[in-house]
Amino acid sequence: MNVRRVESISAQLEEACSTGDSVEDELEMATVRHRPEALELLEAQSKFTKKELQILYRGFKNECPSGVVNEETFKEIYSQFFPQGDSTTYAHFLFNAFDTDHNGAVSFEDFIKGLSILLRGTVQEKLNWAFNLYDINKDGYITKEEMLDIMKAIYDMMGKCTYPVLKEDAPRQHVETFFQKMDKNKDGVVTIDEFIESCQKDENIMRSMQLFENVI
Repeated sequence: MNVRRVESISAQLEEACSTGDSVEDELEMATVRHRPEALELLEAQSKFTKKELQILYRGFKNECPSGVVNEETFKEIYSQFFPQGDSTTYAHFLFNAFDTDHNGAVSFEDFIKGLSILLRGTVQEKLNWAFNLYDINKDGYITKEEMLDIMKAIYDMMGKCTYPVLKEDAPRQHVETFFQKMDKNKDGVVTIDEFIESCQKDENIMRSMQLFENVI
């Protein structure tokens, strides 16, 4: 989900809320295999209002009538935003970041919790989410190989439409620079504390991280 897409979702929420167009009846009558949790609970767990959650659920249901999305469907939807490149690998990593319980499906609840952070989270919350994205095997550490896998996936998706055209070794050079700055104790892995501290203290890293938010 890129920044323009996120901004579009935010604008749609504001417009729909201002019109007072209620979809509560439709929400209650919807027949899906996976029903969302009580709106009050989701409202407490996210930064969205009940009205916004109703609107988001209507959009989610239109895209995913079953109420959940599997990885293949997620890749198909995501590829529409980046037709100029190959988004398959990055969409795989992004799907795993949204699939917090690792059951092979992203539910409405999973989607809302992730979107809440991306749209309205604090810097700390967004960096925590980004760390989880880069920590591919979810062991609590980012290795150079994991960071390289993510960077390659991003360049595969975005590199073909950049000018000047990026060199093939650009992802590795990017990772070498990042990792050298982040791995404070030189133990070959980056912890979440090292990751957050580096992003917050180094303007260049933070700027790069913000740029890569454009493909989330």
